[in-house]
Amino acid sequence: MLEINSIQKKIKIAFIGDIVGRPGRKIIKENLERLKDTHQIDFVIANGENASHGFGLTVKNAAELFNCGIDLITGGNHSWDKKKDMIVLLETKPVLRPDNYPEGVPGSGVKVVDVNGVKLAVINLMGLYTMPQVLNPFSHILEVVEKLEKDNVKHIFIDFHAEVTAEKRILMQMLKGRVSAICGTHTHVGTDDQEITDGTYYVTDIGMTGCRDNVIGMESDIPIQKALTGMGGHFNVPNNCRSIMQIAIIDIDEDGKSTDGFKIKLYDNKEEVISHSLIN
Repeated sequence: MLEINSIQKKIKIAFIGDIVGRPGRKIIKENLERLKDTHQIDFVIANGENASHGFGLTVKNAAELFNCGIDLITGGNHSWDKKKDMIVLLETKPVLRPDNYPEGVPGSGVKVVDVNGVKLAVINLMGLYTMPQVLNPFSHILEVVEKLEKDNVKHIFIDFHAEVTAEKRILMQMLKGRVSAICGTHTHVGTDDQEITDGTYYVTDIGMTGCRDNVIGMESDIPIQKALTGMGGHFNVPNNCRSIMQIAIIDIDEDGKSTDGFKIKLYDNKEEVISHSLIN
């Protein structure tokens, strides 16, 4: 673990939901630095498992995202779609894959970083339903959090990549008061249930960043065909579309407790909708 002797203090982090293809990367490139300056964000995390053509992440596109101001990239069930690139990224860059993959899988799903003298642990976790073979995320995360607590890491962020809303809610009920934030990803559909309970910020799904006028960031023809006939095909990311960027911004105090959190939905580089979390 990273050892930091500095006095811990407040930090502000941001999390960007599932980046889907070039349109997702484009809206981030055009807006992230402005958002970082406006909201004085210290550290940016983003889910990038769909950032390259909608499936996986390439070395080239990861570099593009880092150059835009993203500090760390998480993954999910599409992490291995660009396997050769992903292995290189896991070995050389601040890129995570779900930590509860079986032993022997390359990379890690936990990274402790220094954010202005604060130890921040970022955890990437994946659910069970409809997902690839992984270890039980609930028993696994307890072991991870316990180890971080023993190492005196108070600031803990979790990207829980899961299909089922109940799985995400279970994790919140298990870990509220012990971690700083839990943000769900994977469905590409943002939920309206932000809250801070016992110092833990939570949202079931942050929602995607990419095209918004089709089907979860992909051209509509193949999903419609599959719905009508049962016959699928290759999903494609549109070249031209109306876009959305969805980002959560979270204030975390010196004890690792979230004190404020809100979500920005940015439509087509123009209209911003801000919603605040309920504090319990």
